[in-house]
Amino acid sequence: MMKTGAGIVNAARGGVIDETALMFALDKEKLAYAGLDVFDNEPTPSIHICMHNAISLTPHIGAATLEAQDRIGTELADQIATHFNK
Repeated sequence: MMKTGAGIVNAARGGVIDETALMFALDKEKLAYAGLDVFDNEPTPSIHICMHNAISLTPHIGAATLEAQDRIGTELADQIATHFNK
């Protein structure tokens, strides 16, 4: 149970937080704020999430590191090679 007036941040996965329940808790002031960079309906969150004045939205850039981009490139090249070597 969270204290009244607490805030919540989800930067893990969309769907971890029930967005309908989140907005209800914000509207009833059980929660004071939310920070989200992942959503149920990615890459386009609902208009209600976008317009809520107690929710701060940021772009999810978890794969934007050089290491992650290198790994993705290697995995993609492996998949292409496997496809053509069948």
